[in-house]
Amino acid sequence: MKNLILLFLIIISHSSLAQSQKNIDHQSILWTRYYNQLLINNSWSIHTEFDNRVFLKPIEQNLYVFRIQGRYKFNDHLEAGIGYAYFSVSTQVPEQIFDFEIPENRGQQDITWKHEFGKLNFYQRFQFEQRFVRNANTERLTDGTTFFWRFRYRLQADYTFLGKKNHFLKAVINDEIMFNAGKNIIYNTFDQNRIYGALQFGFNDNLAIELGYLNSFQQRVNGVDYFNRNIIRLSIFHKINLKKTK
Repeated sequence: MKNLILLFLIIISHSSLAQSQKNIDHQSILWTRYYNQLLINNSWSIHTEFDNRVFLKPIEQNLYVFRIQGRYKFNDHLEAGIGYAYFSVSTQVPEQIFDFEIPENRGQQDITWKHEFGKLNFYQRFQFEQRFVRNANTERLTDGTTFFWRFRYRLQADYTFLGKKNHFLKAVINDEIMFNAGKNIIYNTFDQNRIYGALQFGFNDNLAIELGYLNSFQQRVNGVDYFNRNIIRLSIFHKINLKKTK
């Protein structure tokens, strides 16, 4: 726990220093996603996600995401996943619009620990990503891709206020830090830090909706400029239990 506290102090101090010294572009974005969990048995599941992100000031498309991953549950406290993600990026700056979209193919692997204390749950997730971003200039896509790694660590907690047979209500908070690595990373080894808080309402064991606020502070490729993004996130979680059906 002391190591976790030290990590978050480093994150906060780094973010504060960066915000006081660098050029920061403030943005407002709406993220909407549908997250499906196909539960095959007690150990295996397939998770699929569709995510759409839109700038609000002005209203412009940011990007679209598709993810799919297989997950294996070792026990009640430990699980791991491996999957693939496809990103289609329209623009990262709403005032700068292009006639093309930049594709990104991404591999991802993670391992997640869960600790339960009654209605309070803690999660730690380490995730590794292999990112292949199509090269482009201001006019068109160009030949080739740029490859780099990204390493992510997330600490999350949720607390269930209301839990009954047909519905539940819980609060979710997390903080996630990300770092880039590889020969193509020169100035932005630190990628971003995300702080998130939300309320999740479950209609039943298989369907829930979550509304939250996420602040993303991200370093850009040149190492001088940053994005400070205020994000409203709306999520729908849907479980399909094949074992229960059988």
